[in-house]
Formats: sequence, structure tokens, C-alpha cells
Amino acid sequence: MNDQNQNKPKQRPEETPKTVLGGTSAAKSSSGWKSLFAKRWVSPAIFMAAAAIIVTLMWIYQGSSDDTAPVTGTPDTTEVAQGAENEPKGQNEETDVVVGNEKAEWPVANFEALQVERPYFDENASAEEQEAALVQVGNTISPNTGIDIVAPNGDTFDVLAALSGKVTHVSKHATNGNVVEITHEGGLVTVYQSLAEVQVAEGDDVTQGTKIAIAGRNDVGRDLGIHLHYETIKDGKPVNPNSLIEN
Repeated sequence: MNDQNQNKPKQRPEETPKTVLGGTSAAKSSSGWKSLFAKRWVSPAIFMAAAAIIVTLMWIYQGSSDDTAPVTGTPDTTEVAQGAENEPKGQNEETDVVVGNEKAEWPVANFEALQVERPYFDENASAEEQEAALVQVGNTISPNTGIDIVAPNGDTFDVLAALSGKVTHVSKHATNGNVVEITHEGGLVTVYQSLAEVQVAEGDDVTQGTKIAIAGRNDVGRDLGIHLHYETIKDGKPVNPNSLIEN
């Protein structure tokens, strides 16, 4: 028995795993970073921080460049409610209007029997007159690029050609109502809006005083009821219709 025990190989004691210095800390650190990046808010936050730094650097660079560049001009932000095709740029500049040998007349038979409910917006007018010449459509307020004529009793009236010329545009506008434009000599165009019973067509030649329609209604001048919106355009720019009439 003793011989058998002596012949058995001696069992080595199990070796205790050696701990690598820093191994546990590194594993915990790696696990911590993975846990941090796994959170949804971390990546966007890092991206936003990097973007903010880039934008700041660009702003600083742009600011240093702009300091040497002169600033010229101002943006034109005016919106036109009636006659939207014609921006009121330079509308109060002095304009030499040539209409041949014909003197312009009001586009109605008896102007004295009617009244101008909304005048042309004049930059040189008083604050009260300018306020009366503003057009409001929804939340948009714009300067009136023509004049709005009404009858005191609210009735309709004939609309006449202010000068001889050729009818170059007839249409029905969504907000301005029925529209007629007549082109005259010297780059002058007269515009008639808020019409009813239009009696001319594009291409027609008309003489001064020809009846082209009657006053009607439109969405822009809803508060005016039946009226005529009348504009005079010289070389693409609105001019005050009063400047064409000899008093």
C-alpha cells in the first residue's frame, strides 16, 4: 500500500491565474467608453460641438474679410398688392412722359362726380396721405401704385381709354379682377383693373374716350366695393396718374 502511494505522481496545486497589471482597469475603461458611445445623445452632441467650432472659425474668417469690403445698396423688399407685375421702384422720380400730340384724360366720363378713395403712394406726401395710400391684403401692406376711383353712391360707371393706343393685355387676375392694359406712344402703358363687362380684346386699336369696360369688384379692393383701379406705367415703372393730367 505504501509503495502504491509512493509511485503515484504528485498532483500540482492549481495555479492561481496571475493578474496582469492594469488589465482589469483597462477592461473596465473600455467597457465604460463603449457604454458611453452607446447612448443616443452622445454622438449628436459630439457632432454639434464640432459643427459649432467649424462655424465659429468660418464666422471669424468671414468677419475679417467683410471688414474690408464696402457695403453698397439696400435690398428691395417692397411687395405690390395691385399691379403686382410692376414693382414701385423709382415711382416718385421725375419722368418725362411723351404721349404724342394727345393730352391724357381721366379714364372716366365725369371725374368730378366721382372720388379717389385710395390715392397713389407718394414718398413726398405727408404721413397721413401716405397712410391713406397703403393697400392691405391679409398680413401684407403695400404702397398703392395707382389710384382707386369710386362713385359716392356705390354705383358702377363707364371706364374709358385715357389715351389712344393698342390693347396689349386682357386677362382675369385671381386678386386684381379683370385687367386691361393699353400701350401708347413713348413707352407709356395705362392699366385698368377691377373691371366688369370688358368690351375690348388684345390687339384692338382704341381711341381716347373709347369705353373699354365698367367698374367692378376685385379681391384686393374688397373694402372699396365697386371701383376702378387705374395705373400709369412709364418704361416699366409706376408714375403718379395725376402727373399726366393738366390741371
